[in-house]
Amino acid sequence: MKPAAHEREQAVFSALADPTRRAVLRSIASGEASTATELAARLPVSRQAVQKHLALLEQAQLVGGERVGRETRFAATPAPLGDAIAWMTAVGERWEDRLAALAEAADPEAGR
Repeated sequence: MKPAAHEREQAVFSALADPTRRAVLRSIASGEASTATELAARLPVSRQAVQKHLALLEQAQLVGGERVGRETRFAATPAPLGDAIAWMTAVGERWEDRLAALAEAADPEAGR
């Protein structure tokens, strides 16, 4: 795997590891672009906490911000999630192959 791809996946998984960041992303993804103030009104955290979570989500490229007047409106950017899903699918397929080989080795009659 290329280092850049690995770093992007690491950033995505690190960002998604926190339940509050997942809630922020879920809130953004379920509707229109939102400001930190709007998100804080919908979540049980302060605006400052939302800002910090948005910064990490933005670093992972899971959200993008667009300046509108004095506010920044954040919208979800799904491409990094697709990359993470592709990685999980590839890992899952390798495990399925290994488990099938193990099952075959444990019970050679089952494969016939």
